[in-house]
Amino acid sequence: MNNVHSISEGWQAPTRICRSFIVTLWIFLQVPTLTAQPLKPGFDPQEYSELLDINFLHADTPWINYQVPAPTHARLVYRSPITGLFNRWDMWLRDDKTAIISIRGTVGKMESWLENFHAGMIPAIGELRLSDSAVFRYRLSKDSNAYVHAGWALALGSMAPDIVAHIREYYGKGIRNFLLSGHSQGGAICFLLRSYLQYLNEPGFPKDIIYKTYCSAAPKPGNLYYAYDYDFITRDGWGFRVVNPRDWVPETPFSLQTTSDFNTPNPFMNVKGALKQQKFFVRLVLNAMYNRMDRSTKKASRRMQKLLGKRLAARVRNTMTGYAPPSFVSSHNFTPAGTPVILYPDSVYDRKYIFDGKDIFIHHKYAPYKELLRTIYK
Repeated sequence: MNNVHSISEGWQAPTRICRSFIVTLWIFLQVPTLTAQPLKPGFDPQEYSELLDINFLHADTPWINYQVPAPTHARLVYRSPITGLFNRWDMWLRDDKTAIISIRGTVGKMESWLENFHAGMIPAIGELRLSDSAVFRYRLSKDSNAYVHAGWALALGSMAPDIVAHIREYYGKGIRNFLLSGHSQGGAICFLLRSYLQYLNEPGFPKDIIYKTYCSAAPKPGNLYYAYDYDFITRDGWGFRVVNPRDWVPETPFSLQTTSDFNTPNPFMNVKGALKQQKFFVRLVLNAMYNRMDRSTKKASRRMQKLLGKRLAARVRNTMTGYAPPSFVSSHNFTPAGTPVILYPDSVYDRKYIFDGKDIFIHHKYAPYKELLRTIYK
């Protein structure tokens, strides 16, 4: 009986070891699945908080005089060279195999500010000559009535080939999730980057990538038809603009709506015909009022295109020899894009952040956005 018992125990020991090995192997095989979960739609305060840290960690802006915490679950894997008008982007890799593309915002260089003010509108489908030897062909919308900011399109064109190359590289390493983010100018460029990736038609470029976009404190990137398209491709929780209502930057650039900016059909198409049905003096007064309003807005729009488009394009050429944008359109109707996330200030915020008559960026910086996020989302 002792021998039988010993033999039984001898068989049970390898069985227990084998069972333990199988369990361990199963857990090991599950790790990639557990750490590579797909991105989820919807605004995630913790996700945005980490992206805000990353956006400012290497921002190189002259108004950062505070410590930004380094992410605990992401590491910097690439920093691009400076291109365009002092544009730069970083790639970070999270522990859960999510890549983060962070677009840098405005820096303390005249050329960087020139990019913001170069706000003439250009078609969202076309080509942009960056130099005597480089042409950026782009599609940022399906709608031929969509227009975008010339300066930020230039910025996108200067970085796009490098970004696409690194997306391909990390896709080859098994990365399928990409977060796109930027603050201020970086957020504006981020809108256009998301649109560009949506319609990119390069041979072999992967189509099964999940993109999620956070544009923080971002100005308006294009006209209403661009915004319609952007909101459609990021619908159901995949594209956000995060705004502090005290911050003036998301209200820029200047926007002018004329009768030419309305969709067709519209009531302005046959104003002259409708006025003909009125009595003579009524027709005379209404016609004069309409012409005055219509001509003044169109004149102001043309002036914006001339000053912020053509003239500043000439200034850009002093920095980027050979730069040539497509023809500027007769519109300056900028509008916000993206699902809004409003970080609404409370009385505590308003007592702390008081304009001193000097710092016009008091509500645009890292600290107010971070504090509002913590207050609202605990």
